Amino acid sequence: MLQREVPASSLIGKIRAKQAVVGVIGLGYVGLPLGMAFAEEGFPTLGLDVDRKKVASINRGESYIRHIESAPLQQLALSKKFEATVDFSRAKECDALIICVPTPLSEAREPDLTFVQKAGEAIAPHLRPGHLVVLESTTYPGTTDEVLRPILEKVSGLKAGRDFHLAFSPEREDPANGKFTTRRIPKVVGGYTPSCLDAATALYGSVIEKVVPVSSTQVAELAKLLENIFRSVNIALVNEMKMLCDRMGLDVWEVIDAAATKPFGFMPFYPGPGLGGHCIPIDPFYLTWKARHFEFSTRFIELAGEINSNMPYYVVTRTIEALNSHEKSVRGANILVLGVAYKKDVDDMRESPAVRVIELLEGKGAKISYHDPYVPEAESHRSGKKWQGVALTDEAIANADAVLVLTDHTNVDYQGVVRKAKLVIDTRNATRGVTAGRDKVVKA
Repeated sequence: MLQREVPASSLIGKIRAKQAVVGVIGLGYVGLPLGMAFAEEGFPTLGLDVDRKKVASINRGESYIRHIESAPLQQLALSKKFEATVDFSRAKECDALIICVPTPLSEAREPDLTFVQKAGEAIAPHLRPGHLVVLESTTYPGTTDEVLRPILEKVSGLKAGRDFHLAFSPEREDPANGKFTTRRIPKVVGGYTPSCLDAATALYGSVIEKVVPVSSTQVAELAKLLENIFRSVNIALVNEMKMLCDRMGLDVWEVIDAAATKPFGFMPFYPGPGLGGHCIPIDPFYLTWKARHFEFSTRFIELAGEINSNMPYYVVTRTIEALNSHEKSVRGANILVLGVAYKKDVDDMRESPAVRVIELLEGKGAKISYHDPYVPEAESHRSGKKWQGVALTDEAIANADAVLVLTDHTNVDYQGVVRKAKLVIDTRNATRGVTAGRDKVVKA
């Protein structure tokens, strides 16, 4: 039991006066907009990152993320409210430190907390009494208490709850979604102690419209996993439905749209070539790994993962069948891929299923080129191979034996693509508004 809790009143007072210095560790898709939100609210904000290029870009006021505009970042840089550095010793200048680093899977598909551990080790020597440390990285229940807390306590000599505040608040970002920005997305917060919760709630409540306190860091950690597992399971369901509909000669998107007219008890999810992004393809496996420690098998979650992981193979099979119907072998076929980002209208390629589809097709002898208006160069994290994008010209479309739509960016003229192409294989229903040339379109 803790002998005494460090009072949160002093830190809360600084937060209310907007005098608390906020440090954000990891300046990617989560950390950069979060740091900007605090700075825009008037807090002196310090971004910490190991990437010197990102740090230099922020200090110049230049955004390196497509959906984040440079103009507000430039204003923050000029006002000196938001500064970035690679010097982690400057963590001692901060009153609150928010960790927003990646939590990938290892090659054995087990949690890889290397970035969290390194972040903890980097700030621990600079902790002082009254500090607030919040972990935002998506992870399994118990990480804040069992992994991060021991690192911070061992190096600093301080005790969480007694000397400094510790909390977990899962990131919730939907890149390119203008409706739900960082400020408008409700923030779940769990504290190591009640006083820790008070401090973290006050911090986020100063910039986020709605804060949702929960009873522990573990509840907050599991809530985030449940959000993404819910999506993973439902996407797997419609992906399986898509394969059945193809077999039955039905359009799964029409079926979903019809079902979605029910005003209660149904939520539409849509199929695709596989899961992408940093969260949904990865997070379920954090929970399945943790569940094994309790001798519990998460069969439903693992089945969903299996279905979603197999979708690139299904797309390749459908592509081969479509080429065969045009008396063309996949070996030697020129295939133009449209879109390699993991979802439309972003430049984010993390875990994009398009890469796996391309690799599989090339393995079967296809000649692949791709066009993506937001990704000029694509790279496989599996093999390290890189591909250069091409312009979407009439010639490129006409010379392709098949055009394969893997990401449905809204600024592509799909009517024009269908009109000029010999064959279009559509995995996203991007051609739904196309009327002329429908006989050239194959859903996959």
